[in-house]
Amino acid sequence: MDGNLATQIILALGGLGLFLYGMKLLGDGLELAAGDKLRKILEKITSNKWLGALAGVVVTAIIQSSTAVSVMVVGFVNAQLMNLGQAMGVLMGATIGTTATSLILSFNISQYAPIAIFLGAFMVVLSKKNNTKYAGQIIAGFGILFFGMTTMSSNLKPLAQSEFFSNMISSISNPFFGILFGILFAALIQSSSAAVGILQALGAVGALSVGDSMYIIYGIHIGACFTAVLSSIGATRDAKRTSLSYVLFTVFGTGIFTVITLLTPFTSWIQAMTDNVPLQISLVHIISTIVSTVVLLPCNNLIIKITCLIIPGKEEEEKEACRLKYVDERILKTPPIAVNQISKEIQRMGKLSKKNFVTSMEALLEKDEKLVNKVEENEEVIDYLNHAITSLLVKINGLPLEDHDLLRVGSYYHVVSDMERIGDHAENICEIASMLKEKEENFSPKAIEEIKELKELVEKVIQNSLELFEVQSADPRLLETVSMTEQEIDDKTELYKDHHIERLSKGECDAMTGTLFMELLTNLERIADHSTNIAFSLYPHNSSVASRSSKELPA
Repeated sequence: MDGNLATQIILALGGLGLFLYGMKLLGDGLELAAGDKLRKILEKITSNKWLGALAGVVVTAIIQSSTAVSVMVVGFVNAQLMNLGQAMGVLMGATIGTTATSLILSFNISQYAPIAIFLGAFMVVLSKKNNTKYAGQIIAGFGILFFGMTTMSSNLKPLAQSEFFSNMISSISNPFFGILFGILFAALIQSSSAAVGILQALGAVGALSVGDSMYIIYGIHIGACFTAVLSSIGATRDAKRTSLSYVLFTVFGTGIFTVITLLTPFTSWIQAMTDNVPLQISLVHIISTIVSTVVLLPCNNLIIKITCLIIPGKEEEEKEACRLKYVDERILKTPPIAVNQISKEIQRMGKLSKKNFVTSMEALLEKDEKLVNKVEENEEVIDYLNHAITSLLVKINGLPLEDHDLLRVGSYYHVVSDMERIGDHAENICEIASMLKEKEENFSPKAIEEIKELKELVEKVIQNSLELFEVQSADPRLLETVSMTEQEIDDKTELYKDHHIERLSKGECDAMTGTLFMELLTNLERIADHSTNIAFSLYPHNSSVASRSSKELPA
């Protein structure tokens, strides 16, 4: 008998392991497959708290993990992509979205689990396309989840007759101990869906009733915040406030339903709906989260005020510009979102590179040393972004990504390098400006006219290239414009070199200014080449210019 009991305990633990692994596999697969949908939903979040809550419901229903969403949201607030009010709406909605798993688990469809495991594994092993592999991961995760739950449930039956277990359940039926147990339970396994699923497995074999599980479920809601709280350590003040607001919301919701359960026949109402204990547990989970959200969402601002009283003060303005504004390490937990955010960081770098070019040309034409200093300050930021973004790209490239995101990340390495080189050439132009000022020399009026003409063309090609990168979509007309402008710059550069030689022969300029003029032309041409590389980085098939201009260029 002891041997049988030991075997059942081992099998139950194995079933639990399969259940937790299946849930993670399912959630990760859904998250990867729904990358674009996640991006679109989160980008459309407004200050309207109801829309934010709806977004939270949808996103969490897609990836089936309120824990993952909460960590993601804390990262967004830390990266200044959301404010505290927006984040709270999403987090409140996330508690509803995660209840879908418990509803699915309440139905007996475990007989299809082996088929799902076989089909999913078949797709993962044999498919070469990432998107198909993710679909297979979802199917396999679904099957492993149910197979693990069936194994766990069938071997937990002895607990129903265990006096020790019955006494333990009696003790945690007490509101205080039940809530405390639920908090510790969810914090330990870091998943409210998994915690409720285990309760459902116990309920399926008669080891736990819905009345016994009520307060545990309420505690699970609080314990699910644990990961979000951990993720806010070392983050900004607003990120810490986000995690605290999430905790306060779940605590208030637990308080509301503890009172409801104590003062009303809530348990009897649930039992009257169905005889299926796993479904009863799911209904408690669903109803408590929906009602808590509906009641507390209008009090969103009050919860935020309480949070700000607990964590007072204002965010200090950033004195140091050398930092990432749109990417946070926490966002790397959601690869599709991370790719989108790194794109925004690269756009920021591109704007700085363009700004440095424009400023360097102003410094040259106006002989303004203050403008030279501004270029040097911006160049420090550009260099920092180059190293920081490249480091992040290496990390992101090692994460599971959709095929089109893998192509984007691959092209980003080259884009960042080209943007950094534009900044370097802007510095070179500033050096020319400083030398002219130091020697009290100037270009001839005709040379200045040619420089201004080239400046306008180069600025145009930079702007068009950055626009193409920003929209992440090929515009044939704009690509052709970039190609033609770059060719025009090349032609005019050669023409102006010939003009320069004529001026030298006529004595209209001296050797030193002539040398600086030639260096300036070279830098302008190089900037146009690097800009063209950026324009065609994502669409190398659109034009032969890509292969012509993507060659390694000298600094």
